[in-house]
Amino acid sequence: MSPLAKALSVAIFMSAAGHAAAADTATPATRALGVIRSNPAATRLSAYDNFQVRGVIVDRDGTEHVRMDRTYQGLPVVGGDLVVHSKAGVLKRTSVTQAAPLNLSVTPTITAQSAITAAGVQFGTKFDTVPKSGLVVYARTAKPKLAYEVLYTGTKADGTPTRMHYYVDAANGAILEKFDDIETGTLPGTGAQTGTPPTTPVTTPAIGPGNSLFAGNVTLNTQFNATRHIYELTDTTRGNTHINDIGNGYRGAGTLIVDADNKWGNGATNDRVSAAVDAAYGFAKTWDFYKTAFGRNGIRNDGVGAYGAVHYSVNYVNAFWNNGCFCMSFGDGNGTTVRPLVSIDIIGHEVSHGVTAATANLVYSGESGGLNEATSDIMGTMVEFFANNPNQPPNYLIGDEIFITPAWNNYIRAMFKPRLGPDKTSPDCLPSATTPSNGITYQNFTMMDPHYNSGVANHFFYLLAEGAVVPAGYEAGTPANLGPSNLVCNGNVGLVGIGRDKAMQIWYRALTTYFTSSTNYAAARVATVNAAGDLFGAGSAEQNAVTAAWDAVSMSP
Repeated sequence: MSPLAKALSVAIFMSAAGHAAAADTATPATRALGVIRSNPAATRLSAYDNFQVRGVIVDRDGTEHVRMDRTYQGLPVVGGDLVVHSKAGVLKRTSVTQAAPLNLSVTPTITAQSAITAAGVQFGTKFDTVPKSGLVVYARTAKPKLAYEVLYTGTKADGTPTRMHYYVDAANGAILEKFDDIETGTLPGTGAQTGTPPTTPVTTPAIGPGNSLFAGNVTLNTQFNATRHIYELTDTTRGNTHINDIGNGYRGAGTLIVDADNKWGNGATNDRVSAAVDAAYGFAKTWDFYKTAFGRNGIRNDGVGAYGAVHYSVNYVNAFWNNGCFCMSFGDGNGTTVRPLVSIDIIGHEVSHGVTAATANLVYSGESGGLNEATSDIMGTMVEFFANNPNQPPNYLIGDEIFITPAWNNYIRAMFKPRLGPDKTSPDCLPSATTPSNGITYQNFTMMDPHYNSGVANHFFYLLAEGAVVPAGYEAGTPANLGPSNLVCNGNVGLVGIGRDKAMQIWYRALTTYFTSSTNYAAARVATVNAAGDLFGAGSAEQNAVTAAWDAVSMSP
């Protein structure tokens, strides 16, 4: 698993011809390693580097995009990941985070225990496992440093698991970076079961009706367990995706939801299975969306399904993806203003965090954290449009279905105008070094919570897909009272969209092919322009539209 930290720009380096790798290399991975050795400047290669392949994409024309993690003298390099883009062993470009080849000592000055103590001063005493530490090379800044990565686990006040990572300078104990990312670990208390394992049950696929909270009456793929003589909420057609009930607790995985007659839920919260129906439906639609739109076979593209745990904690107004257990947990809301968080856009959002972790692995901090959140908003919204369920009409609002009292401003985020959201914190435009956006400077923007600085990428995607068109219900004369000029930052009210399908293909291509763990907004612009060129041609209308959409969400330099 890759540590997370504050992002630097991803530099895109071009090579007119590159250097050919050895002709006898046989696979994309071995060819990419040859390209790295032949192009040390472009790949920031040092004599002590080694690489591990994490993903391979091969285009129809034979261009290979190989994603790699780097080690230096055997230590993980935080920010050392890269993507090698080559064809027939000849370098085309690299997507690389690291600023220069590494040259530093890997002998620490302070002990691991000293690093744990330094991190513990910030975390406090409410941890539930013994803190862990390990040496890494921290290369997200211009001057790399030897550091300890220290992990503390516990539970936040609202019941959310917390896995707090700290990078502690191995020379002086200073905290270089910190982040909280539950996607990197298991739910607190999860462990091996005791007792004698049961024999493998005899199961057969089944189909049963479900009555959900949000999606209406739906058809579910389930299975009949002949050994237990019971139906189980397991989807054998989608990698054995299954839904558990965690019993309003927060430890462990919960219990697989079962039923005697293969009829699930009653459409109300007084039946605990109703929320599970929404979860099963949402997982299925998200799986089908990625398969139909991108040919992706499951979250990790390996055909393996995840599981969802409904009824997480008590009065928990949230949902989250945990990449460590390859699972998602859904709260029940507070029962007064917010319903269970199992609407389809939220499920698509959270599951898409798993896709991001399996591809670019965008760090959940700074600008890259915002791009991580935006990816989930974008893809969660596209899942909602893909499902096109009249009970959950698709739109560019995140989480509008979960509010008990419908209202024009009851939602979590508005992609078309982030500042319109309930928090009034997300800026509409990307601040420049000299020009703030909504009073937010660029320096402050880089340090914002990812749920807030994600708004600029959401805004970009909306304009790329739809253009400067105000959604129905938010136009002049409504409470929002928006006009086209309120949707753009540069006055380009004539901006025309290219449609959702093309826009999502460009974003997905950028995510899976060009983004690295530390991609920031400047690099995301370059990546999406390159992605549009790959898909639709250099100088195409679509590539020009990407540039115009970024211009429309950026403050003047």
